[in-house]
Amino acid sequence: MFTDDIVLVAERKQHLHMRLEEWRAALESKGLRISRSKFKYLHCNFGGINDDEEIQIAIEDQVVTWVTKFKYLGSLVQSDEEIDSDVAYRAQVGWSKWRAVTGVLCDKRFLTRLQGKFYRPTV
Repeated sequence: MFTDDIVLVAERKQHLHMRLEEWRAALESKGLRISRSKFKYLHCNFGGINDDEEIQIAIEDQVVTWVTKFKYLGSLVQSDEEIDSDVAYRAQVGWSKWRAVTGVLCDKRFLTRLQGKFYRPTV
């Protein structure tokens, strides 16, 4: 059994480290384990709290990879409060999906009524 897309939030790195250890212990006591190779850590200072603590986030003895952005539930979350990457990503995905369906939507061999039924849910 496994699960994806779990978020732990804390105002300080030390609190996050403690929550992570509690979470790890609770999961492992139920027979589940954390995939340490996929685990990522993102620090966002949206509240302006000075958190210069030199605490490394780790699961037991393995240091967690620090990233500046990652995809969570289909959106790109960035540490610098910007959304440009997310907007560009969503536009790119939308255009790629549009290109995938234009063969049906623009093909004169398909009935207009059938194209309309395909167009509405797609677009």
